[in-house]
Amino acid sequence: MKLTILGGGGFRVPLVYGALLGDRGEGRVTEVVLHDLDAGRLSAVTRVLAEQAARVEDAPRVSATTDLDEALRGADFVFSAIRVGGLEGRAEDERVALAEGVLGQETVGAGGIAYGLRTVPVAVDIARRVARLAPDAWVINFTNPAGLVTEAMSRHLGDRVIGICDSPVGLGRRIARVLGANPNEAWIDYVGLNHLGWVRGLKIAGRDELPRLLADPDLLGSFEEGKLFGVDWLQSLGAIPNEYLHYYYFNREAVRAYQQAEKTRGAFLADQQARFYDEVGAPGAKALDVWDRTRAEREATYMSENRETAGAGERDADDLSGGYEKVALALMRAIARDERTTLILNVRNQGTLAVLDHDAVIEVPCLVDANGAHPVSVAPLPEHATGLVCSVKAVEREVLAAAESASRTTAVKAFALHPLVDSVNVARKLVEGYTSVHPGLAYLK
Repeated sequence: MKLTILGGGGFRVPLVYGALLGDRGEGRVTEVVLHDLDAGRLSAVTRVLAEQAARVEDAPRVSATTDLDEALRGADFVFSAIRVGGLEGRAEDERVALAEGVLGQETVGAGGIAYGLRTVPVAVDIARRVARLAPDAWVINFTNPAGLVTEAMSRHLGDRVIGICDSPVGLGRRIARVLGANPNEAWIDYVGLNHLGWVRGLKIAGRDELPRLLADPDLLGSFEEGKLFGVDWLQSLGAIPNEYLHYYYFNREAVRAYQQAEKTRGAFLADQQARFYDEVGAPGAKALDVWDRTRAEREATYMSENRETAGAGERDADDLSGGYEKVALALMRAIARDERTTLILNVRNQGTLAVLDHDAVIEVPCLVDANGAHPVSVAPLPEHATGLVCSVKAVEREVLAAAESASRTTAVKAFALHPLVDSVNVARKLVEGYTSVHPGLAYLK
């Protein structure tokens, strides 16, 4: 079985390959094709993968190419993890937004809109090529903003594109662990959009244990989200929000922390990964050791500004091992082998949430089998969550419309309607700022 990884020179590709190395049995991936526009990055990541596979019998063979059509032909699965504009682009997204006093995070607020505007046209081109060159392939999208990009691709691939994210999985596992349960045996009632969802229940042996957690301040304050949001706020919500909702619930504090930080997250990662690729390319370098060391630093500093604002301290060791590669492997196994499972995924709504239309991509538990991912019926969202979900989905639709029409006016509308951008004038300045620094936004007229 052939897996094509778009963004194959990306830093996290070894996580995916590492998961594949541990997979055995029929229907497993035997060929991995890495595609990237940067041949140097491809070469560096290929060296890391070679060291990973050195002692593994029958490791999936790896090849690399800068030719997109060549990479796609004959693929059974296409894993999309591209970053249009690179980490330098992410740093610019943050800088322009923070200069106007609004959030520049890569998936939330102004930064997410800017990233989406330059990513959607590229993602749509990829979707069209997949439909032409590998019509039977399943596309697994991890490109951010994951929900928005998955919806853009679904207009050309239908339900054969599925978005993944490790945030809901990590949240569910943390809740299960603090309740003393096996995360693999828990049913997580999670619903929302990508990076905008809530755990409303966690059933173990058919019994919802979330009320027990919410009623116990010591338990509730003992894990990441309890420390990040505070016990009182979680008890007020009656649910556990995805960590990215910290940007909404504590927006002023988050913006202030990012403005005062020595470097934005994008600038930090750009510098860190530049060092990584330089080190791996040095004569005699142990590529896998360099990658492991860099990954550990990356994970330990994740959302550090938010945790500092909340006084949450350092991340727990159990939260430093990643997770999206496990979701990707479980998804591929379920489809390729008809190993039925339940995963939280980004899929078309199909009537699951009545407040959104059929084609809106949402993030909910799905039953997965050989025919793809099927969203599970969920209870309606509480009113406070409904308002936020509908507002952000409306913004996503304006981003899609702006990308399709190349309309600068519609782009301004997308920024202005976002709940974390508080002024039409600020929205206009953001569009001016982003179009001046991003060649990928030159299409907006």
